[in-house]
Amino acid sequence: MLNKVPEVTLFFWVIKIMCTTIGETAADDLNVKLGFGLTSTTLVAGVLLALLLVVQFRLGRYVPAAYWSVVVVISVFGTLITDNMTDSYGVPLLVSTVAFTVILALVFFVWWWFERTLSIHTIVTSRREAFYWLAILFTFALGTAAGDLVAEQFSLGYGPSIALFGAAIAIVAGAHLAGRMGPVLAFWLAYILTRPLGASIGDWLSQNNPKYGGLGLGTTGTSYLFLACILALVAYLSITKRDRTPAEVAAG
Repeated sequence: MLNKVPEVTLFFWVIKIMCTTIGETAADDLNVKLGFGLTSTTLVAGVLLALLLVVQFRLGRYVPAAYWSVVVVISVFGTLITDNMTDSYGVPLLVSTVAFTVILALVFFVWWWFERTLSIHTIVTSRREAFYWLAILFTFALGTAAGDLVAEQFSLGYGPSIALFGAAIAIVAGAHLAGRMGPVLAFWLAYILTRPLGASIGDWLSQNNPKYGGLGLGTTGTSYLFLACILALVAYLSITKRDRTPAEVAAG
């Protein structure tokens, strides 16, 4: 197979952050406004994710529409996993944050043990792709727990949380550009941190909480706005193919 995931470009990070925002707002919208409830919403999202993954695994190359559809739904599903643990089973956010950190570390360790690389330039087999999507799922679950822990349980608020996680990403980027952090580690750290960043952006735009802040645009409006932006960018990338991994890079 050709590489099954996109190159890391500015488009990648913009779409990824918007996907995480939708993961936060859409999960709240389905659960609360439409009255599905956490359990039903999680089941629906899980079934849809499974169907989209079947399509994604059957492809022999990176297809923007298929790939980003999985990311959008897996962001919703990862958010719902954490919300279920917190709201339905009373698991403290600190416990779930630590638990998902350990699980994600185990996923990375097993992935590296079998493949000897965590590079996203080499997702060219079904086994590597399975490890990739498993890691993505737990980055979303971990990011949701960490974001809620900082913004709500620690009472930092949505705006300061955006600044905090944005600064953390800037530190990672600076360390990489200065040659003090390898590209693989920098990518995965940034990928994990963009989840709570996107969640905080989603909450700040959609909520109007006297304690945590927010613009009060509503979860529905915020979800549709970001979904429209994602569709436009994915259409652009499908036409221009600017985020395809060159064959020589994958070979190297």
